Amino acid sequence: MIAKLKGLIDSTGEGWAVIDVGGVGYLVFCSGRTLGRLSIGQAAEFLVETHVREDHIHLYGFFDALERDWFKLLTTVQGVGVKVALAMLTVLSPDQLVQAVAAADKGMITQVPGVGPKLATRILSELKDKVGSIAPNSGLGGVPAGVIKAGGGAIADATSALVNLGYQPSQALTAVSRAAAKLEEGAAVEALIRAGLHELAPVDVKGRA
Repeated sequence: MIAKLKGLIDSTGEGWAVIDVGGVGYLVFCSGRTLGRLSIGQAAEFLVETHVREDHIHLYGFFDALERDWFKLLTTVQGVGVKVALAMLTVLSPDQLVQAVAAADKGMITQVPGVGPKLATRILSELKDKVGSIAPNSGLGGVPAGVIKAGGGAIADATSALVNLGYQPSQALTAVSRAAAKLEEGAAVEALIRAGLHELAPVDVKGRA
């Protein structure tokens, strides 16, 4: 089984790249996010998932371990094949996937071509308890450290702040993730904390805000 390839980028196309390793060209299927980091003639290294079937051997390449781990996790969901998984990793970054799962944000998932409301609901439901497998070391009171870290520094800091205020870790991460989805990308920690507190406020309090 091929786990890694290192060589020169020979050519690229929609959803694939050919990497020349010692004169042998390997066809590797990739997300748009990984392809966007490649240039023909450039040295590159792929982490590879090898899928072997009776009629073919396909290689799926990833620029980093986090994207590879998300690919493996996504393909455990019924109805999510390799094409849908790569499409999801093209449209959504790993930190956005963390936010979507934590906030149960079906709208974010349905941005991906080929993912309708029914499949999005299944993805969110099945990944809710699996996402920690990407980084199983325990973090804030049972919320996997890798999940918080993957969400970005500001999200991690805002989540920690809400936990320090007495909220449950899972509540804090969900609230901050929902807040991040509503705010502009790159929102400051303070803004995420304020918006997270608003998400945690009782419905009647929100109504008077």
